[in-house]
Amino acid sequence: MNISELSPGLTGQIETTVTDQDLACALGSGDVTVLGTPRMIALAEAATVKAIASALAEGQTSVGTRIDVRHLAASPKGRKISAMAELVEVNGKALKFNIEAHDDYGLVADGTVERFVVDRAKFTERAHQPRKA
Repeated sequence: MNISELSPGLTGQIETTVTDQDLACALGSGDVTVLGTPRMIALAEAATVKAIASALAEGQTSVGTRIDVRHLAASPKGRKISAMAELVEVNGKALKFNIEAHDDYGLVADGTVERFVVDRAKFTERAHQPRKA
């Protein structure tokens, strides 16, 4: 496929169980023993990547450009988490996803993630170049 075939409705889902490494106290985002917001965001982003993986042409990838997420409920170690993403808007190479994360007891997080489709090699090369102020 190529980018012209990206269309709203593509979905991706990631499931995991909260481990010691996922806890806020391990990630430095707090001192409690529940799923840290940075890890929850990473799961949501992984779901967006999965949603469009088969629709990108060889050599293409996407990079995150904006995240607006509400972390609504605590999930302790051992709880299963499922992050889901749905592509809801395509504007050229700019993509917008609605995301939700659930655990065994219901909604944990919701929000939006925006990504941009890039050529992997060119993007990586540019990232290693000095930026102008």
